[in-house]
Amino acid sequence: MTFRYDFAPTPFGDALAVFSDDGLVRFDLSESDDPSVPWLLEEVSGRLRSVPDPDPGAADELTELLDEYFAGVPVRFDEHLTLDWRLSDGFARTALQAISTIEWGQTLSYGEVAMLAGRPGAARAVGTACRLTPFSIVVPVHRVVRWDGTPGQYGAHPERKRFLLDLEAHG
Repeated sequence: MTFRYDFAPTPFGDALAVFSDDGLVRFDLSESDDPSVPWLLEEVSGRLRSVPDPDPGAADELTELLDEYFAGVPVRFDEHLTLDWRLSDGFARTALQAISTIEWGQTLSYGEVAMLAGRPGAARAVGTACRLTPFSIVVPVHRVVRWDGTPGQYGAHPERKRFLLDLEAHG
């Protein structure tokens, strides 16, 4: 198995896109102003047990989809891209796959996702799956909200979640 990476622009800065021979394996919004710094690949390299090779242009299709998405077009990424789920397993994968079915502009609570994923009462586990998703934006974890409808967190950037929810509400 080979792995390669590229960067895709978002309103939050360039995001790291890692691909395997089987599809997109990781899409990660950077916490850094410079997403090309080597430590960004350390975590994914450790989990893949392989260092991805740079592949400029590998994210071109993803970039086109992101451009449409951020222009307000209801894009369902998993209908256009093959997702390689190797970095997620067990209930986390089940929860993330359930989250993939939440339609543009809609939200579900963590508890509702837990029920949809077959584990009522596992709202906290859904929250953990959202926090650890290997697919920022591509799997719309931003559409999962607190029981009272408030957005909640989005990593260290709740303002990004609000931005995505507002984009979809007005798109």
